[in-house]
Amino acid sequence: MASEDSSGDGGSELGRFLRARRTQTTPDQVGLTVGVGLRRTPGLRREELATLAGISIDYYVRLERGKETRPSPSVLDALARALQLDDQQHDHLRQLAARAARYAPEPPPVPSRTVRPHLKLLLETLRPSPAYIVSRSMDMLAWNPGGLALYAGLDDWPAKQRNLARYFFLHPTARSLFPDWDKQVRACVARLRALAGTAPDAPDLTALVGELLLKSPDFAKLWERYDVTGRKSAHKTFHHPHVGTITLAAQSMQLEGTPGQRLGVYVAEPGTPDHDAMLLLDMTAPQPAARPAATDEANPHTPS
Repeated sequence: MASEDSSGDGGSELGRFLRARRTQTTPDQVGLTVGVGLRRTPGLRREELATLAGISIDYYVRLERGKETRPSPSVLDALARALQLDDQQHDHLRQLAARAARYAPEPPPVPSRTVRPHLKLLLETLRPSPAYIVSRSMDMLAWNPGGLALYAGLDDWPAKQRNLARYFFLHPTARSLFPDWDKQVRACVARLRALAGTAPDAPDLTALVGELLLKSPDFAKLWERYDVTGRKSAHKTFHHPHVGTITLAAQSMQLEGTPGQRLGVYVAEPGTPDHDAMLLLDMTAPQPAARPAATDEANPHTPS
């Protein structure tokens, strides 16, 4: 079993996802009557899932062990229905199956970390709204003053170390900053898990995941669950040490023409206490141009 889990091939990744979803789906969720007696399996048994999906137990075992790498679309749809996967999880299952069928696909190149000048200008024009640009593995690539200051204490770290996942799990301020820290970290790990499922050897991800698995038991526990969907709130509340409690509307979007880069923006209704706190955060935040540790790539204020 250890050799199966350590394999990096697509079949094993597909099997890991199926196993994680099976063990987290209870019989009552899918309408099965559980008889008396002790169940050693925390979720569905393999034979129960195979029956629900209308496939043989032998075939399902081969799928879960990474030995069968070409399930048909109808089999994938049947498994998704049996496991009650949502649309995002169903799509992830299809992506894993497509990767498994290619056996050893060539990994795509790592997306560029260079933030284009007009995007740095965009961050400035969004002030006083906190805004930043992150990589697919959640590295902070560029920001405006409020965008960095919103994550209290993140500026204590060197620019190259600033990563939102690392912040959530390893920075001492993170747990007190977010009243719903548990929900925030679940969504964070789900995003990384989804990326790792289809690009398990991505160098920008493996080092981060390895570090967090080693240093954070909370991360390791969530990583094992293999959730690829997380609930994102339209609003986020911060118990900020400098401006007090502030609730902001949050929006994240993929940037066109920059694969892997996302823009995050927070806004508040003018005239509200939250907007006043946002203004205060922008005015009192350290100016990146005054910080010698910042680099051209990571700092929208650094002159070219």
